[in-house]
Amino acid sequence: MPVQTEVKSNGVTSVPAAPPKRKQSRRWMLVALLVLVLLAAAIAVLLASRARSAPSYETTAVVRGRLTQSVTASGTINPEDTISVGTQVSGTIETLYVDYNSPVHQGQVLAQIEPSQFVAQLSQARAAFAQAQAQAVSGTQTASGAAYGAQASNQAAVSARADLVRAQAAADLARVTLARDRALLRNGYIARSQYDSDYSADVAAAAALRSARSSIEQTAAQAQQASAGAGGSRSSAVAAAAAADAARAIVQQDALNLQHTTIVSPVDGTVVARNVSVGQTVAASFQTPTLFTIARDLRKMEADIAVGEPDIGNVRPGQAADFTVLAYPNRTFHGTVSQVRENPTTIANVVTYTVVILVGNKDNALLPGMTANAAISVASISNALLVPIQALQYRPASAPRSTSRPAGAASPWGQTGADVSGAVVAGSHRRLFVLRDGKAAPVRVIVQLVNGTTAAVTPLGALKAGEPVIVGDANTASRAQNASNPAFGVGRVVR
Repeated sequence: MPVQTEVKSNGVTSVPAAPPKRKQSRRWMLVALLVLVLLAAAIAVLLASRARSAPSYETTAVVRGRLTQSVTASGTINPEDTISVGTQVSGTIETLYVDYNSPVHQGQVLAQIEPSQFVAQLSQARAAFAQAQAQAVSGTQTASGAAYGAQASNQAAVSARADLVRAQAAADLARVTLARDRALLRNGYIARSQYDSDYSADVAAAAALRSARSSIEQTAAQAQQASAGAGGSRSSAVAAAAAADAARAIVQQDALNLQHTTIVSPVDGTVVARNVSVGQTVAASFQTPTLFTIARDLRKMEADIAVGEPDIGNVRPGQAADFTVLAYPNRTFHGTVSQVRENPTTIANVVTYTVVILVGNKDNALLPGMTANAAISVASISNALLVPIQALQYRPASAPRSTSRPAGAASPWGQTGADVSGAVVAGSHRRLFVLRDGKAAPVRVIVQLVNGTTAAVTPLGALKAGEPVIVGDANTASRAQNASNPAFGVGRVVR
């Protein structure tokens, strides 16, 4: 080993340089450090490359629970039973006795139409009726007199016919007697005076017969004339009586019109609308104007909901319905579907049907005309596996697309709603992906029920509650949609 010596010269001490072996050691240390830096950089680049190539999935857990399918629609709150009160006569409103929100009872006076014109018409009708009634009485009396005269003429004709019979008998007797006495006179059995007396009797009997015949003709003509007069009198009496009846009907109509000038309530209820004011003229010539609208019971309301054509097939009477109104955004009202009206309404080629939902209103919170946003429960399933709709619509980029039509989509009339790409409908066979060991594992399922953003499924493979199903990856924009799903919450990202 070499010995280091210190050399002093002129009081300055100098140390000789390090040997060459120490310089080589430092050089190797720098080389090793550079190699480590390069190795770390290579590892970092490799990890970054692997991170870029590994897919980023957004998942949510499968849950087990109850799912209810609802039909949502909006409509208007109305009283369950309303009555429109109108007028059958025209005139000027003289007095109003009620206003908006006034409680009324059956028979209560609501308004009065100025009645002077109807009073005058009634007085005129009564006068015409009195005149017609007097004419009817006179015609009846005339008809009675004519009938009595006709009866007397008929009796006279009967008496004349009896006289004719007697005259005929007397004439026949006188003729027979004269013929007999003529033969006796020729044989000398009677005196000439007897024959002359018989001749005179025969002439008188013939004259009496002619007179009886003339009398019967005259009495028959008088009887016929009297009968015709009696018939005319009877016709006049009938016409007068009919005119009196017509005048009586006019009196009754004018009295009814006068009565209708007083507007009364037909039911118990509350006035929800007043359409007239004092001094306003109402005309009932062509149609009955509505003066008031009365709700019978504001504690019983109905929501008239307009349900679209695609959803109306699932709505039935008796189904439960919930709705809210803008006046109480934090309160939910509960009702029951009472009626599905078959009369359609078409606006801008959109067909809707009115669904009536009955609801109690004991606290009078609901007012007529409020807008109701309703959800009608049309189907429900319990203890089912629930997944988001996004999980059934998601497909990894590497997964092949299914070209088969969803179950139930076939139709002999062409494409239906189930044919639409991405549509999830009940009864269809779908496929979702479960994240297992960092990989997307497909699981086929049958969709049982769909409601909004959630579906109840029956798995055809291994699937249980709590497993993460994939709803999106780095190439989808599903994060914002999943954040709005309250049933599943915000998904977690797994790399």
